[in-house]
Amino acid sequence: MKTSEIPVKPATRRYRAFGQYMKDLYHAPVYKVNVDAGFTCPNRDGSIATGGCIYCNNDSFRPAACTSSLSLHQQIEKGIPYLRSRYGAEKFIVYFQPFTNTYASVDILERLYREALNNPGVVGLAIGTRPDCIDRAKIALLERLAREAFILVEYGLQSVYDATLQFINRGHDYACFQEAVRLTAGTGVHVGAHLILGFPTETRDQMLAMAGEISRQPIEFLKIHQLQVVKGTALADHYEKAPFPTFTYEEYIAMLADFLELLSPDIILQRLFAAAPDDILVAPVWNKTRSEVLRDLDAYMEQRGTHQGKKTAA
Repeated sequence: MKTSEIPVKPATRRYRAFGQYMKDLYHAPVYKVNVDAGFTCPNRDGSIATGGCIYCNNDSFRPAACTSSLSLHQQIEKGIPYLRSRYGAEKFIVYFQPFTNTYASVDILERLYREALNNPGVVGLAIGTRPDCIDRAKIALLERLAREAFILVEYGLQSVYDATLQFINRGHDYACFQEAVRLTAGTGVHVGAHLILGFPTETRDQMLAMAGEISRQPIEFLKIHQLQVVKGTALADHYEKAPFPTFTYEEYIAMLADFLELLSPDIILQRLFAAAPDDILVAPVWNKTRSEVLRDLDAYMEQRGTHQGKKTAA
């Protein structure tokens, strides 16, 4: 089912939130179980480059139970009870999160994906990957799975500007992303994208212009977060030698509101900010909880009388 076919129910949020969308779709709270299936990336293993993206430290965003030291089944078995007790989750999406989760043969991918789906309460998969690690054979596999379950492919893009992609050692250009989205759209596989706001290579106006550009693509889901400088990355080394401005908390709340005004009202927002652990976070340091960020964004947008898509063409 397309996102536009799900009725939008009245809510306090002034944007289309993933949690509410999934609850409307499955008539129950749906949460992601993060898993590490042991993948790497082509810009880490030398196929394209080495070192990975300059901002990347997977410990900055994955929970402790998401580790390849446990089997896929063990990670799911460990994650589901926690989500049930902590959040009242009833159904689950297995989220293949760290690194590039289509970076293997179709046979290996099918075995892993089906193993994940073969767990009670699991209704689908979210697969984080790179646009240069997809092809027609892999899309065909995902299309088959999408006839049985909710399948979302989250393409890491980070920026629509090739100069930025080169700066962060991404290893692909924007045209590569567009081609991956073109191959995926219309197959029954849900298409997601991931953007980072705050690279020193971009102006505020350039960041805001990405909202319109993304809205013109056949993208159903979007993750946005502020650039974070975390320890153990090339970006942290760069920041130490040549510090650059990062968003203050107030600046980022205003940026999000401006960005959402320019974003298609049909796109579902999966993430709006990042929260790296304190022990590895260099900048920016906000000391805000998830609930505080969402509360403050809602309050700010309400005060401005704005909402997602307010400034898009009718």
